[in-house]
Amino acid sequence: MAKKKGKYSFINEVYEGVLKTATTTRKGEIRIKRSDLKNTIETAFTNGAKAAAGGERVRFPVIGALVRKDVKARKSGKGVNPFTGEPMEIKARPATKKPRWSFPRGLKETFAKKTNW
Repeated sequence: MAKKKGKYSFINEVYEGVLKTATTTRKGEIRIKRSDLKNTIETAFTNGAKAAAGGERVRFPVIGALVRKDVKARKSGKGVNPFTGEPMEIKARPATKKPRWSFPRGLKETFAKKTNW
């Protein structure tokens, strides 16, 4: 059965990877090797980054979201140095695509509280 192409879900990716690598013992305990778990998580983050590079907003629980930002091209021209007031030449810049990370409000508030540091 073909996998549906839809929104990327970090949780689903990790869950499916853990299910594939998990084994059960004779006693019925579930075992997962550290190296397998590490590879599963790294693969999920890599796939999330690829999805974000494709233009999708990818959410990682608790730590934030990753999205692609399109930076416009800039023409060259003349400008003024704001510190010295001297005229200067501004270089041209091509259009680019850059990663943009945004943090959730709860994490920002945690860092803002002085009792935490």
